[in-house]
Formats: sequence, C-alpha cells, structure tokens
Amino acid sequence: MVAKESKTGLVVAGLLLGLLMAAMDNTIVSASMPTIVGDLGGLDQFIWVTSAYLVATMASMPIFGKLSDMFGRKRFYLLGLAVFLIGSALCGTSQSMVQLIVYRAIQGIGGGSLMPIAFTIIYDIYPPEKRGKMVGLFGAVFGLSSVMGPLLGAFITDQINWRWVFYINLPFGVVSLFFIAQFYRENLQLKKLKIDWFGALTLVGSVVSLMLTLELGGRQYAWTSAPITALFFIFAVMFVLFIWIERKVQEPIISFSLFRRQLFAATQGVAFFYNGAFIIITVLIPLFVQAVYGGTATNAGVILIPLMVGSAVGAQVAGQIVKKFSYRGIMLVSVVIFFSGMLLLGTIDVHTARSVLTVYMVIAGLGMGCSFSMTSLATQHNLEPQQRGIATSTNTFFRTLGTTLGVTVLGTIQNHIYNSLLAGHVDSRAILSAEAREKLSPEMVHQMTDAMSISISAAFYWALLPIGLGFICIVFMGKARIVPLQKDQRRTQTS
Repeated sequence: MVAKESKTGLVVAGLLLGLLMAAMDNTIVSASMPTIVGDLGGLDQFIWVTSAYLVATMASMPIFGKLSDMFGRKRFYLLGLAVFLIGSALCGTSQSMVQLIVYRAIQGIGGGSLMPIAFTIIYDIYPPEKRGKMVGLFGAVFGLSSVMGPLLGAFITDQINWRWVFYINLPFGVVSLFFIAQFYRENLQLKKLKIDWFGALTLVGSVVSLMLTLELGGRQYAWTSAPITALFFIFAVMFVLFIWIERKVQEPIISFSLFRRQLFAATQGVAFFYNGAFIIITVLIPLFVQAVYGGTATNAGVILIPLMVGSAVGAQVAGQIVKKFSYRGIMLVSVVIFFSGMLLLGTIDVHTARSVLTVYMVIAGLGMGCSFSMTSLATQHNLEPQQRGIATSTNTFFRTLGTTLGVTVLGTIQNHIYNSLLAGHVDSRAILSAEAREKLSPEMVHQMTDAMSISISAAFYWALLPIGLGFICIVFMGKARIVPLQKDQRRTQTS
C-alpha cells in the first residue's frame, strides 16, 4: 500500500488536516458548551454532548482499523471523514439538545477512523528510517490540538456563533477529502475475507457500556447506583463474550497474538498510563488559573501554550533521534522528564508565579511529547501491512481509554479534596465566576483559593502513580529500535 512519491506531501497535508479536526473536536466544543446550553436548553443533558462523541469514537475505532487492514486504508479513511463531516454539518443545524447529542454520535463514528488510519497510512508510505520524523510531526499536531481547541472554541463562540464550532470542520474536511481521494494510491492485494460481525457487536457493546460507566459514574449517578452497576455488568459479560469469539474466528477484530509481542503489549501500557496522567494537566491548570489567579477562561486557555510547545518539541526531538537509540532508551529519558515535571506541578500553590508555572508545564510537556512519537512507532514495529490498521487503532484506543480514566479518577480525587476542605459552607463553583467571587468575603475567597490550590496540587501528586506504572511498562519494552529499510527484511513497500 503506497502513495505515489510525487504526491506524498499532499497526502500528508490531507492527513494532518483530518487528524487536527478529530483531535481538536471535543476540546473546541467544550469551550462553547455554556453558550450552547443557553441557546438549546437541556442543562441536565449537556454531558452527553461530549459522551456521545467519545463513546461512538471508541466503539468504531477498532472496527475501522480492522476493516482498513482487510479492504484498504483509503476507502475507510474517506468513509470515516465523510461521516464526520455529515455529523459536523448536522450538529450545526441542531435545534434541541437531543438532536445535538444524536448528531455528535454520528460525528464520533466517523471520527473513529481518522486518527488510527491516518497514522497507519504514514507507516505505509514512509520507510522505517523516515517514520520517526513524520510521526513526530503528527504528535506535535496532536499536542497542538489540546491547546488550540479551547482557544478557537471560545473565539468562535464569542465573535461569530457557536454553530460555527461545527461548521468550521467542513472547509478543512473537504480539502482533506480531496487530497486523499485524488493523490493517495495504494496497491491492494485483497483476499476474500469474512467480517467478524459477532466480534464487532460484542466489542461495541463492551466499549459503549464501559465508556458510559466512566462518563456517568460519579456525575449523574453514584458509583454504587443501579444504573452504573448494570452498565458495569453488561461490560463484563460483553467483554468475556468478545474474547471468547475472537479466539474462535479466522479474522478477529483484535488479534490477541499482537499482545504476545512484548514490545507491543508494553507500549500499550505506556500509552494508557501516560495519557491518564497527562490529561489532568490540561484539565486542572486552567482551573488553577481561573480559581487561584482569578483569570478569565481565555487566560486559562492561553496559559496551556507552554505545555503544547513542550509536547510538540518533545515529539519532534524523539522522532528525530529514534534512528540512533532504542524505543526504551528514549522513553526512559522521557519518563524521568515527565515525572519531574509532574512532581514540580505538585508543588504549586497560591504564591506560585506564572513564570514558574510556565517552566513546570514545559518540562512536563517535553516528557509527554516523546511518548506521542515513541508509542506510535513502537506499536508498528516489525508488523506486516495487514496488521498495521488494527495495531494503530488499538494504540489509539488505549490512549483514549487512559485519558478517560485519568480524568475520571484524578478529577474525582481533586474534587473530593476540594469539597472536603470547604466542608459545604459555600457553593464550590463560586470561585470560578467573577461576579460570584465579588459577592464573597475576602476571608472566604482566601479559603476557597487555598482549598483549590491544595486539591489541584494533590491531584498532580496522585498523577505520579500512573507515570510510575508507565515506567514499569517502559522497562519491558526491550531493546528494539528502528531498522533502515535496506536492512529490513519485512519491508513491503516500494518507492
């Protein structure tokens, strides 16, 4: 599967646009949610706007990855992009919160193809010695999206209209669609294969029930409530059925033989734990800026730029040096930097200067950025082309699952500590609103900012645990490293 050499640049441009849209989608929408709720109503349903997209993306991701291995990357990337754009257009026309939730699910189904297949195409069109540089570029775009999304969402909502948060995908998506359709060529050697429909059904059922458990538990329902217990039971049953089916069928959705590869299995653990720790920085630093520094939502978004710069630089540097060092060697340096950055973030308090906070974020970003490149490259190491799609989608799945669990667990810890320090004497959200803050006494403002600072610091200390678990996974990555194409006996590409 290979694109013509002369058109590779345009193919990469199309993939980067698609990746940026998919990675940025939830963050850009989150910044607009207060305005959307004010326009459409449905305050009790707004959490589903994010959940519907995330659940649909997670459920469709492995299936798109497998289908791209079986029947080609191009058709399923274009199909996913088309569904994503249709969902985006429908979201912009929503007249009620229920409509928006349904349309977000449609958008999420399409989004499930963009990220994993984009990375897979990069592995198809570039030889091993050039993949590090390109994956580093894609990792930098992924880091950029986490900061750019909230800023762009706030700007569009304030200056234009919240509906353009969705419509903005259309021109970029059409360009991506054109570039891939026109310039990407792949040599298909298709065999008559049978799709594992029962495996797909049980996988979707298990993923949907698990994601709903994580999204709704502790928010709309108590963790011990009947709905959450029922969802977890459904997940357990569906997951056991999925594993049983996958061991029986000829073409499983997820080949468990991949996990018998030590490098592959360890890399998924790194992706899971790293993303679980990193996401809490992007969530809690803006909260710290608004609550402790008294900044605006825009200030909170801007202050994440150093984190983005650090992660982009880390991704690029790791991608450049991967030809000289093993994946494990680079990740061992990464985990020391990431751990140090998180440890420093755990020391912030009401007296921490913004310049100091900026330095801490750059350090954490550098450590995390290395993983964007290394986990993608290590996942694909020495795999045949027909395994790359499902391998990449599995890696993206573990990243997303780690992100969701990280937000849920570490966010719950921070919220519990904050509320326990306030002891229910005041609305805990009052510190985030400038108007509500002015009505509080100076003593209460001081108490609330202290409580917020302590709770956020504690959450960062807790985030050291998944980084430590990530270190254990890194140790098991072994000595594998990039092998140049001329020495790679597994190459299937031609230029």
